[in-house]
Order: sequence, then C-alpha cells, then structure tokens
Amino acid sequence: MGSPRKPREALLFAGLLYGTEDFLQKAKCMLQAELGGIGRETPASLWHSDYYMAELGHSIKRKFLFFGLIDPGEIAEIKLKTNRVESGLSVEGKRKVNIDPGYITPAKLVLASTKDYAHRVYLGRGIYGEATLLWSAKGKTFVPHLYTYLDFMKKENIRVFTEMRGALMEALKTKHRFE
Repeated sequence: MGSPRKPREALLFAGLLYGTEDFLQKAKCMLQAELGGIGRETPASLWHSDYYMAELGHSIKRKFLFFGLIDPGEIAEIKLKTNRVESGLSVEGKRKVNIDPGYITPAKLVLASTKDYAHRVYLGRGIYGEATLLWSAKGKTFVPHLYTYLDFMKKENIRVFTEMRGALMEALKTKHRFE
C-alpha cells in the first residue's frame, strides 16, 4: 500500500489568446497581481483558428507566460483566479483575453479547464485537469496526447515547453526558485 505524499512543485504557466496589445498588457498586470511575477514569456504568434473571433476580434495572437513554482493541487483555484481576470477584462459580456492556466511537471504538461471531457479529471470547484503533453524520456521531448490542442502540438511550442521543463528540473535539483 502506498502512502500519500506531497507532490513535487510544478512550473505555473498561462496561455493567453488576445486581439490587442492593450488587453494583453492589462491581463499581464492583473495576472502578476494574482499569480506573481512573470519569469519568462514567449513571443506572440498568430492563432490558427477563427473559434474566438466573435469575442477577441480578428488577428488573434497566442502568448505563453511562465510564473513561479506551485503545488499542483492549487491549479483549480488558479483557474478560478484567471477566470476572474477574464471577466474583469470583458466588454459587453465578451472576453477580450482568453487565459488557460496550466503547469509543467517532470512527467507532463497539465491544463485546467471548466469543461469536462473523456480525457479530463475533476479537480474540484467546477474545474477539470487534462494531461495535454506527456514527457518522452526516450525522445527527450514532450509528445501530444490524443486530444491535445493543435497549438500545443506546434514544434516551436513543444520546444518552449521542453526548455521550460529543463528550467523546472534545474530549479528542483538546486532547490532554487524559478526565475
């Protein structure tokens, strides 16, 4: 019989979709107030779908922000915080920023969601978690899950997440905080 134990810390990140730099900057300020300082961020890339166009407008961009280390058990509460940030930036009931928080561990990348599906597990407080990318020790990279979103499968994003896993591993090994 195994004994429950505290999990290793995970690296918190948020994927943002946005239409204008103004709303991106507002979201970043609000997220820093809620989640702490941003350690790293990716350059903006164009979003591949029209799915959020009605809310976010044309020319939607994607950016990933990396924060500090967290207890993975906090992700449901973090998702509720990011939902409040989205609501605070909404105009006439339409979101201007979509924020998907998640975390990286040595074994996987997990996203938090309010939507249930076959590959998601209930975490509490109306929030689900999904293992979006799995670590391949053989390939020394992340690999997609059956239901992984297209932008998480992009080579440049997998490269970033693999690099951030390396930063996490170094922080865990040296007991230094992620910066």
